[in-house]
Amino acid sequence: MTDKTLDATIDLIVVGAHLSGMPLNRELVDLGGQLVAPTRTAPTYRLYQLPGGGPRKPGLLRVAEGGAAIEVEIWSLDVAAFGAFVAAIPQPLGIGTVLLEDGSSAKGFLVEAVAVTTARDITSFGGWRGFVTSEAAA
Repeated sequence: MTDKTLDATIDLIVVGAHLSGMPLNRELVDLGGQLVAPTRTAPTYRLYQLPGGGPRKPGLLRVAEGGAAIEVEIWSLDVAAFGAFVAAIPQPLGIGTVLLEDGSSAKGFLVEAVAVTTARDITSFGGWRGFVTSEAAA
């Protein structure tokens, strides 16, 4: 491995509990992550509230039709931090390639399709923050 590789960073798209101000954001910050930008996915995703204990988490699923653009954040992590972060991700979540509204893509959180069969579809809220805000107001 060269020094250039050691200095490399990987962009990571987060969609839920790792967003700025959310309960798991400290995991990114503790690993030296830097917020790059808030953005939105391409309009090819559905967002679900996953069942299970806290902190509550959403699942982002790419769909063939009926998708929407979902609010996300791009974070930058060095290669070692990215590896440590990914190693700790519990199922049914995983890291895949997420398409963004500007046509670019980056690695980011996705959910296994089997996990959304009993999950609540919250796509209409436009993102996790919109969903959490709506619930707090109710």
